[in-house]
Amino acid sequence: MTSAGEPTSHSGSDETTHVSPRRYLTREIAGIGGVIRQRPEDFLVEEIPLYDPCGEGEHIYMLVEKREMSTLQLVQIVASHFGVRRDAVGYAGLKDKHAITRQVISVHVPGKKPEDFPSFTHPKIGVVWTDLHTNKLRRGHLRGNRFSIRVRGVPATAALNTERVLRSLATHGVPNRLGEQRFGHYQNNHLIGRAIILGDWRGALDELLGTTPGGEDGTSAARAAYAAGRFEEALQLTSPSNRAETIALTHLAGGRTAEQAVRAIDRNAVEFFINGFQSAVFNALLDERLERGGLATLSPGDVAFKHDNHAMFAVDEPTAAAADTIERLGSLAISPTGAMWGPSMMRATGRVDEAEIAALERAGVTLEQLQSSVVVQRGLVEGTRRAYRVPVIDPEVEGGVDEHGSYVRCMFELPSGAFATVVLREIMKPPGDELAREVEGAD
Repeated sequence: MTSAGEPTSHSGSDETTHVSPRRYLTREIAGIGGVIRQRPEDFLVEEIPLYDPCGEGEHIYMLVEKREMSTLQLVQIVASHFGVRRDAVGYAGLKDKHAITRQVISVHVPGKKPEDFPSFTHPKIGVVWTDLHTNKLRRGHLRGNRFSIRVRGVPATAALNTERVLRSLATHGVPNRLGEQRFGHYQNNHLIGRAIILGDWRGALDELLGTTPGGEDGTSAARAAYAAGRFEEALQLTSPSNRAETIALTHLAGGRTAEQAVRAIDRNAVEFFINGFQSAVFNALLDERLERGGLATLSPGDVAFKHDNHAMFAVDEPTAAAADTIERLGSLAISPTGAMWGPSMMRATGRVDEAEIAALERAGVTLEQLQSSVVVQRGLVEGTRRAYRVPVIDPEVEGGVDEHGSYVRCMFELPSGAFATVVLREIMKPPGDELAREVEGAD
């Protein structure tokens, strides 16, 4: 039987998420402070679809509005209603838990139509429309998201500085940092992902199931039981909604090894942990780039991103110096990229590549370990590159007062994969980690 114990040591490794920026892009504009997410109605998100369903096919498409629920919880509920496996349910992106969000999901039901199933009813989920389409909705199948967010605890006049920030970001782009939501409630998804990449199965379980700093919460008793090796007790104390934890504990309680317990976890969850590790490394690289002032510049060895079609191209000395390159950077047509490490990733060259390898190694994984990882061989780590900045589209601002007090409302669109909390950091410039605490537990 697997025994609990101290997590594997990674002494000297960079274990931070780099969610809080070392340097704001709009540092010359004072932050407005305030708080977000005091109530779900203050944080609204709506997907902007990449395409519309065609009206026929094996997949039911549904536009759903969910309230205070993660996308993965939504997937489980929808799968149960339609009597299908979780992997038969598709979605284009993960949406915030502590918010009201609208997103499209697909359900693979060959030979059936929406009217063949009972009406879908749930207290936290509403169905806006249903249709049919020929293919499963997959991650990234959306153009972007439109946000409407109220910042509370600020005077309505704070809209002036908010507008200045958003105007600047609309012109120059916003740093494309991965937000708190990518790292989970305990902000350690990247550490779970690193352990899985390294084949450190016990270390992955200790991060997933063991005691964590930060005080008592609803999982503390279960985590203490796991740390003491009482896996059956930990399982009984764990909510079934925590699927990864429940699956792992079920296998441990049944006498399985740590490796068997981790391998039993849903593929989507494992990919999410690994993406957390990739995201932490990217965020560290973004911090370095910001400190050098390089989001609107390209150097030889960089890989550039085209915002219109998402294509990438290598940058050599003539390209970096060309007037057309400088003009396209200034108009936000192209941007430099950073590594989301994996075998399918387009590599930078020269000093840029060396810096990206160094960031990977500081996070506790060597290039050789990544390339030989068992999860790489299973296709769980693919890798890509991510633009260091993205446009903030059609920003609007208003200050006002309602029955809950004064507020500033920010409205803007971001491309798929970008985080609204990064924009809010530039606006609010919260001291310490206050915004991180505001959004912990989101998708």
